[in-house]
Amino acid sequence: MANLTLVQAINLALVQEMEADESVVLLGEDVGLNGGVFRVTEGLAQRFGDHRVQNTPLDESGILGAAVGLAIAGMKPVPEIQFEGFLGPAYDQIVNHAARFRNRTRGAITIPMTLRVPVGGGIHAPELHSDSPEAIYTHSPGLKIVMPCTPYDAKGLLISAIRDPDPVIFFEPKRVYRAYREEVPEDEYTIPIGQAKVVSEGDDLTVVTWGASVFQCLEALDGLPEDVSVELIDLRTIDPIDTDTIAASVEKTGRCVVVHEAPMTAGLGAEISARVQERCFLHLQAPVQRVTGFDTIMPYYKLELEYMPDANRIGKGIRECLAY
Repeated sequence: MANLTLVQAINLALVQEMEADESVVLLGEDVGLNGGVFRVTEGLAQRFGDHRVQNTPLDESGILGAAVGLAIAGMKPVPEIQFEGFLGPAYDQIVNHAARFRNRTRGAITIPMTLRVPVGGGIHAPELHSDSPEAIYTHSPGLKIVMPCTPYDAKGLLISAIRDPDPVIFFEPKRVYRAYREEVPEDEYTIPIGQAKVVSEGDDLTVVTWGASVFQCLEALDGLPEDVSVELIDLRTIDPIDTDTIAASVEKTGRCVVVHEAPMTAGLGAEISARVQERCFLHLQAPVQRVTGFDTIMPYYKLELEYMPDANRIGKGIRECLAY
């Protein structure tokens, strides 16, 4: 097995799926010879040719419109949007077209499209380059939303996404693109969409998170007293949410803290809190605690790290929930 970063694992998944299936094509701004702004598609244009790795104009609506058309024609497009803030112009194509074709045609046409999007803060980028809009698209039926944080999970989930008959938004937390390595099998494998991962087991409290925040949660857990036992769940898939894994954990621990980068109001933490209340009310020993970004626009890089939940804020939320 190779010791890979998130970028390398995603690149490997794309190589293997493109080799196995000629209908898989890539398109986006600078995804060709440049390999994309984060070099995730580096080397693919040289390997597969520009008829399968296509540079596009700076037109996010056009990129997604073309991808929807390719999918209808029988291809498996993998479009890339350079930063999550640029999803806005493509919203109509994603929500009103890609997400609805199965229902609109009563299942006659599906859209096997995987939309790759770097997401989140922590890299000192300018405005519109550091947001976490996953809740917006989770609210849109017909889409599947995936956000892995480790190289192993990224490869397995991306292969599953490309093979899925319906549109998948594959969010890639850019803060950990090259910050973490782990062993990734060279052979192809899949991880089911909709299945969370228990990162660490515990009995006193459940922490639910996803994306880059997994690593801040692990850091927070390291700072807790040794006699505190915390179960950490990485959702991996945001929609569909693995409610069963969350509920089983909270029924055991009786306490829950949800952590995410996005603003608190109407964030995914609110949905998870509601599901925990519905499924685990009689087991709860404390209200569900949320540790999130603030209800304001992500600030520029001087204050960026103050905005995002760090180990101190997460640890504080855990301690408050335990003390209730």
